[in-house]
Amino acid sequence: MEDRLFDLNRLARFDAAPQKISVYNTDRSLGALWCLEPGQEVFLHRHPNADDVWICLEGDAGLYFAGEGKEIPIRKGMAVLARTGETHGMRNTGRERFVFIGIAAPVPVQVEKL
Repeated sequence: MEDRLFDLNRLARFDAAPQKISVYNTDRSLGALWCLEPGQEVFLHRHPNADDVWICLEGDAGLYFAGEGKEIPIRKGMAVLARTGETHGMRNTGRERFVFIGIAAPVPVQVEKL
C-alpha cells in the first residue's frame, strides 16, 4: 500500500528557489508537488507531448500564466489544465506559501522552456 498512498504534508518543503518534489512516476503518468514561497514562480513552459493538470492545495493568491501574456488568478481549491502544447507557468503573488500538485501524462513528459 505504501506505493499508493502519499502524505503530501510530509513531502512538502520550501527553499530559496521553488521546490519540485516527485510524488510518483508510473509508466503512464507522473505526479509532482510544487512548493513556492511568496514571490517565487514556475517558469513559462509547455509540454509538446503531454497534458498537465495543476491542483492548487494551499495558497491565497497566484497568477497562472496561460500564454500570449494572459494571466489568470488562481488559489487553493482550483484546478487548471494545460493541454498538450499549451504554454503555462505561475507566480505566487500572495503572502502565504503556495502548494500545488501537477499530474502529467503520458510519460516521458517533454519540457520546453520559453
